[in-house]
Amino acid sequence: MAYKDLLVHLNNSKHRARRLDIAIRLAQASDAHLVGLYTATDLFAPAFLTSQLAAGLIAAQRELSGDERNKAKAEFDERGRQAGISIEWREVEDTGAMATLHTRYADLAVIGQPDPDEALSPTERDLAERVVLDSGRPVLMVPYAGRFPTLGQRVLIAWNASAQATRAVNDALPLLAQAKVITVLAVNPKGGERGHGEVPGADIALHLARHGLKAEAAHAFADDIDASDVILSRASDLGVDLIVMGAYGRPRLREMVLGGVTRSLFQHMTVPVLMSH
Repeated sequence: MAYKDLLVHLNNSKHRARRLDIAIRLAQASDAHLVGLYTATDLFAPAFLTSQLAAGLIAAQRELSGDERNKAKAEFDERGRQAGISIEWREVEDTGAMATLHTRYADLAVIGQPDPDEALSPTERDLAERVVLDSGRPVLMVPYAGRFPTLGQRVLIAWNASAQATRAVNDALPLLAQAKVITVLAVNPKGGERGHGEVPGADIALHLARHGLKAEAAHAFADDIDASDVILSRASDLGVDLIVMGAYGRPRLREMVLGGVTRSLFQHMTVPVLMSH
């Protein structure tokens, strides 16, 4: 089943055009409706500092923010018109909760990786992770650095035989159907009832084959290297333009404290990543 209802997150980030471009290409490819969800935030500063700022300065900042909002809407409207797709503009103020709510009524959300060099509020910086965890929908994360002229032609599935990875593969089927090369990669696969089976990745590759998709199963053992580094290295070697993976197979707090594949990919992704939880 093709994606028919897409959502792209837009804000005042200088990188928004990159994810808008990908969202429009996806909408064109599947004849989908595209919602541009713009999240507006007020001046971000500690409360004690905000109280000391002159009213004129705060007003000027809000005016600048309004100018950026108008520019974002004009870009969205014009790009949608040129692409000949169905579009809809929405604006919300509560960045995280409202973005999650609107994503629940889309087949796929396109959201940007936060740029550590941009002045983003804590809620904006946390938006992508919150939507992945709470929306119940797949999220396509677009890196803030790089150019992505293709999407989904060469796909790497980061497979760990978990419920999250299983859901991600299912959510990615509309993209996988267009792929020229699909590689299923299991890093440090384990045996047992909840493991990978006799041949890591073979079972999910067979499942994809029954959908008419040819996937190659591969695995790697690297106890001395983070799994995320193995995934990104293999993606580079294969010329991958999309990674598909499950998000947060263990509690998010534990990943924040101890580290984890999801957390690391959020920070260091080099190509778009489709994540499901």
